[in-house]
Amino acid sequence: MTLGEKFEHLVAIMARLRSESGCIWDRQQTHASLRQYLLEEAYEVLEAIDHEDHGELGKELGDLLLQVVFHAQIAKEEHRFDIAHVIENISAKMIRRHPHVFGDEKVNSVAEQKVRWEELKKEEGKQFAVDGVPKALPALQRAARLQQKANTPAMSWQHLQSGLSAFRAALDDNHHDGKENKHVVLQRVYGDVLFTLVALGRGLELNAEDALREACDRFMHASRTAEGNGVAE
Repeated sequence: MTLGEKFEHLVAIMARLRSESGCIWDRQQTHASLRQYLLEEAYEVLEAIDHEDHGELGKELGDLLLQVVFHAQIAKEEHRFDIAHVIENISAKMIRRHPHVFGDEKVNSVAEQKVRWEELKKEEGKQFAVDGVPKALPALQRAARLQQKANTPAMSWQHLQSGLSAFRAALDDNHHDGKENKHVVLQRVYGDVLFTLVALGRGLELNAEDALREACDRFMHASRTAEGNGVAE
């Protein structure tokens, strides 16, 4: 089969699964019910990339592609759009967003391309640069993307020290109407410190989301090692 035929075969499989003679579970799914699976498949792709497992990556990308086809099939049944519209939209966007490739514009650096990309997005109707950052992103990743989109300069150690001092002051401050009010203050200042840490990392070309995931992995390894040693004793 050609590439196009293979893709059409996948689309036909999903249509069959959603049909009256298909799968009971697949027929019951909605855009909302599939949200968790979309996220899970995306993170499994990420995990395969982290492990540099190219064989697994090929499989996980297939699972992620299935989610796209699944959502498109649901939309088709609701007479909203279909997979053809999805493909046409992204193809048109890639051509529109790359006039230096598909048109006559000239771009001399990655920095110039990023500026032009944001200009093109505004021309498409996005009034503010930060409007394109999804709220559903993991918080650290969202913070980094918001800072990047807003062109926020990287913060210094002085900014972090100032934030930590504010957090310490909030911890020591007992002049609150109640425990809940103090918790609200601590939550806000703690968030500001985390936001500053993300900005500090950006200045050092560090990725906060990746760094924390790697720290979690190290903690899991150490915890398993310690637990294993305890069992062995």
